[in-house]
Amino acid sequence: MTDGAPGSRSDEPGTGDDSAGVDSGTGDETIVVIPGDGIGQEVVPAAVDVLEALDLGFEFASYEAGDHVAEERGTPLPAETRAAVEAAEATLFGAAGETAADVILPLRSAVDSFVNVRPARAYPGVDAVRPETDLVFLRENTEGVYAGLEHRLSDQVATGTRLTTRAASERLAEFACSYLADVETDSFTVVHKANVMGETDGLFREAVFDVATDRGVEPDEVLMDAFATRVCLDPTQFDVVVCPNLAGDVLSDLAAGLVGGLGLLPSANLGPERGLFEPVHGTAPDIAGEGVANPSATILSAAMLLEFLGYDAEARAVRGAVESVLESGPRTPDLGGDATTDDVTGAIVERFDVE
Repeated sequence: MTDGAPGSRSDEPGTGDDSAGVDSGTGDETIVVIPGDGIGQEVVPAAVDVLEALDLGFEFASYEAGDHVAEERGTPLPAETRAAVEAAEATLFGAAGETAADVILPLRSAVDSFVNVRPARAYPGVDAVRPETDLVFLRENTEGVYAGLEHRLSDQVATGTRLTTRAASERLAEFACSYLADVETDSFTVVHKANVMGETDGLFREAVFDVATDRGVEPDEVLMDAFATRVCLDPTQFDVVVCPNLAGDVLSDLAAGLVGGLGLLPSANLGPERGLFEPVHGTAPDIAGEGVANPSATILSAAMLLEFLGYDAEARAVRGAVESVLESGPRTPDLGGDATTDDVTGAIVERFDVE
């Protein structure tokens, strides 16, 4: 699969416009930076160093969120942090610990993110269970069991309401149909569990297929549990995967295991005008503060940010530099090397080749 832009702020997914990345950046964008907890404090500054090395004129505005902020201020997501994200063109976020749900879900809401784009790709030089893996998950980002509709009825009983709407499912499907042109493929696979959750996943499936039919796309479909088996046995069966919220979260983490770990997976939370970009990995408290965290996923997330803002050539340069370093080193300990975060970041900057 060819890498493609995850959509740009200049073309709103869901309008039927098949273009992507149609406007170039203006050079005066403000990027909000939220390192968060744990290794976020190390890998986000590394990604900022990469973006600054491109000399595009970005203004970076740093804000706080996460466990340490909750301890100091009584809330993991201060109002000024959310307000800054709502106002900025793009946000680069690291990770949050115990307060993750209280941070990332509101931040996704702040950018009106309706789709989470998660590429899972194996890279030359990286020891991977399935080195042929090259797929991308387009995950519905607002509903399902992550809608937060949970209730503790008693000490013995708790419930959760799974929310599915046609509008959100259609919005994801419109984006998916437009996204196909970005990655030079002609269809996608819908992953669901409608054979058991007939009403919720049934509605999701129906809405996605209706949009696809209107757009002249003929999707495949696979049940969620069958997909988990098949992607491990032969990931080349799949290219673009469209799925509900929880399925996208779990299955993309499964795919991370095929390509070498969560330290290699970037992601983009996209809304019609703003984006929030974050590595898929967490805070990694076991290595936090040691200076050996792998910055690759965060820097690849920064490449997705560049594409979103219209800097396609620079995004390709960053991605190419990351791939070169992954292939030939230096490598951090998680990939079998002994390099520091700074070593890897410096090597990536040295290998830029902007067209």
